[in-house]
Amino acid sequence: MKMRRVRGLQWSVRALVYYKRSRPKLLTFLFISLLSCSFILAPHLIFSSVTTFSLPQSPQVENEGPSTAAAIDAKAPFYSSVTNGAICCDRSSIRSDVCTMEGDVRTHSPSSSIFVYESQDESVKNEEDLQHEKIKPYTRKWETNIMDTIDELDLIAKKNTLIMNHHKCDVQHDVPAVFFSTGGYTGNVYHEFNDGIMPLYITSQHFNKKVVFVILEFHNWWVMKYSEILSHLSDYPVIHFRTDKRVHCFPEAIVGLKIHDELTVDSSLMEGNASIVEFRNLLDRAYRPQIRSLMHEHAKLSVVPKLKKPSRIRRKVQEHPFNKPKLVIISRKGSRAITNENLLVKMAKKIGFQVQVLRPDSRTMLAEIYWALNSSDVMIGVHGAAMTHFLFMKPGSVFIQVIPLGTEWAAEAYYGEPAKKLGLNYIGYQILTKESSLYDKYDKDDPVLKDPRSVTRKGWQYTKTIYLEDQTVRLHLPRFRKQLVGAFDYTVDRLNQQSPNIQSH
Repeated sequence: MKMRRVRGLQWSVRALVYYKRSRPKLLTFLFISLLSCSFILAPHLIFSSVTTFSLPQSPQVENEGPSTAAAIDAKAPFYSSVTNGAICCDRSSIRSDVCTMEGDVRTHSPSSSIFVYESQDESVKNEEDLQHEKIKPYTRKWETNIMDTIDELDLIAKKNTLIMNHHKCDVQHDVPAVFFSTGGYTGNVYHEFNDGIMPLYITSQHFNKKVVFVILEFHNWWVMKYSEILSHLSDYPVIHFRTDKRVHCFPEAIVGLKIHDELTVDSSLMEGNASIVEFRNLLDRAYRPQIRSLMHEHAKLSVVPKLKKPSRIRRKVQEHPFNKPKLVIISRKGSRAITNENLLVKMAKKIGFQVQVLRPDSRTMLAEIYWALNSSDVMIGVHGAAMTHFLFMKPGSVFIQVIPLGTEWAAEAYYGEPAKKLGLNYIGYQILTKESSLYDKYDKDDPVLKDPRSVTRKGWQYTKTIYLEDQTVRLHLPRFRKQLVGAFDYTVDRLNQQSPNIQSH
C-alpha cells in the first residue's frame, strides 16, 4: 500500500520512460529529483490514515462535491524542499493535482507552458526536456465533464544552457506564484468558496501574503467580487495568464490548489495548525472596512431615509432591536422556496426575535451579507448554494437548515458537517412529506415520496429535476416552532453569559 501511494505521484515513471534515451547524467538528475519528491511526500503518504479515495455512485446535489471526503496533502514542507530545477507533483488526491516547481521558473502563456531551468549540472548537453508534466489546476479532478473545460498547462524542466535563447524574463518576481483556474462551476457561490477561495487560502496561507496569484479562465468579475479576500492573501496584483503574454519569472511556483474537505480547513494539514476559524477571521478582517462604511451609510439613511435608495437586502426589524436575538432568514424564490415565509416571520417575531430577511442576488455585495450574518444569532435557510454563507456567522451561533425531500445526504455533507466544524450550533430540519409541494403531485405510495433515496440513486438528473427544481416547502409551523423556540432559549442563555455591553449590529 505504501509503495502504491508513492507511485501515485506518477511523474517519475512517465519522465523516465520519456527520457530513456537520455544520457546517464540526465537519468541521475531525474533519480535525484524523484528521491527528493518522494522523501518530501512519503511521511504524509505513509502515516496519513487516508490518502486516496474512490467515488461511490451517489448522486450529487447542485454539483457541490464528491460523495465522500478526501483528506489530502502534507504540510508546507511539500513546497519548500523540492530539488532546484525539478518538478514535484502530488496526484494522490481524488480532488486535485498539485505540482511544485523550484528554481528558475518562467511562464510562456502562448504555449500554455511553465518552465523551470536546472542550473546545477553544466555537463548535461542533451537538448531534450529533463521532465514534462501536464496539469489542470482545478479542484474537481474526479468530474471528467467539467475538467474537460479547464485549460491544461505543460510544466517543463529544462537545462540551463537554453536560458539565453528562450524565454527571457520580462517581469522578475522575488516571491512565489500560485497558479489556479477560476473556470468550472465558478458563478455558484458554493463552488466559488469550496473549489476556489478556501483551497486558495489552504495553499497560500503560509506565504503570509508574499505570493503572486496567476489565474487561468480569468473572470474580472470574480476578481472584483473577491478583491477584499484576495488582498488579505496576497500583496500583489493578480496576473491573467492568457492575456498577459510577458514572461514572468519566479523563484518558485505551485500549480493547482490543495483542498481538504467540503467548506473546511483541516488544521492537522496546515502550517501553524490554522483552522476554519482562522479562515473566518480572515474574512472578518477583509470585510470590516466595508462594513464600517455600510454602517455609516445606514446611519445616515436612518436620519434622512429618502436621500438614497434602500439597500437591496430588505430589513424587517422589530422595535428595540438591541434587546432581542437577531434571526436572519435567507429567502429563496422559485424552487425550494418557503411558501409560507411571511407566517414564519410573524411567528419568529412573536417568539421574540428581531427578524431580518435577506434576498441576496448576484449584485449584492458580499460585505452586505457578511454584515447581516456576522451580527446574527440564528440563521434559517433551505438547502442550496446560499447556505455557504454560514461561513459568515460567528462560532456559537445557530444555523437551522431546512432540508427538502431527496436532499438529506447533500445537506448534511456540504453544509451541516462543515458548520459544526466552524463551531456553529447546527440544526438540520428534515421536512415531512406533507411539507413538500411534491405531496400534491405524486401518489402517497410513489417512491418520490416514500423512498427518495431509491430515486436519487438513479442519477443526478433525477435529483436535479425532481427534488431541486420542482419542489417548494410549506413549513408545518407548530412543528418548526419547537426548533425556533429552542434556538431562541439557547441564544438568550448564551447572550446572558456574555458581557452585558455587547456591541450589537
